[in-house]
Amino acid sequence: MNPSPTPTSQLAGPQYLLQGLSLIWTPGLRLFVILPLLINLLLFGLMLYWSVQGFDGWLHAMLATLPSWLDFLAYVLWPLFVLLLLIMIFFSFTLIANLIAAPFNGLLAEKVEVLIRGQDNFPAFSMAELLALVPRTLGRELRKLIYFLPRATGLLLLSLIPGVNLLASPLWLLWGSWMMCVQYLDYPADNHKLGWQDMLSWLRARRWKSLGFGGSVYLALWVPGLNLIMMPAAIAGATLFWVREYDTPARELSA
Repeated sequence: MNPSPTPTSQLAGPQYLLQGLSLIWTPGLRLFVILPLLINLLLFGLMLYWSVQGFDGWLHAMLATLPSWLDFLAYVLWPLFVLLLLIMIFFSFTLIANLIAAPFNGLLAEKVEVLIRGQDNFPAFSMAELLALVPRTLGRELRKLIYFLPRATGLLLLSLIPGVNLLASPLWLLWGSWMMCVQYLDYPADNHKLGWQDMLSWLRARRWKSLGFGGSVYLALWVPGLNLIMMPAAIAGATLFWVREYDTPARELSA
């Protein structure tokens, strides 16, 4: 198998995601897609119920942060506050889903890489292998949380400052695109024992491709129906990204 995007193309990021979406229907990968999908469906239902129950209260609380002399802007700012709340709910769902499904995601990245390379250098799948992956992958997911939470907290505080919070939504979108790339590229990187900081440096050296890939995942996760299969598709796309780009010198170092 030889997916077509050239590593030098700035459009390679979105192309990797599209090809990952087609890869997940390969017969040998279906088991590793179905299990995380079932977890996603359950978690999505619970998060949707919780969000519907609390959404009005959160929205009124955020609008209440406006000073009284800016009340006339409420109708203008209301859509921005709605977007901000949706983004924060989205982040919560994504982080929790990835934490629960992490061991399956690592295995899926392995199997996709085997399919792409045409050779298997990984241990054969077994429950023992899955159980052995649990502490390592959970540790890596917690490391992502440590990376994410301080920066997300800073953005959240920015969101609460009247006037300045107008910048919050585009910043959340940019940060979300980067975080989606970090989230999913980490699986093939971890399978090859690439350290956390080395993985971040590798992605920064390919900043525009990384943002292109992460932004594509981020946007696709907002599409109803498509978002339920986006986790395995993003892992497959990220593995394609890894295999095609890892041995290629970065051309965006100055970005």
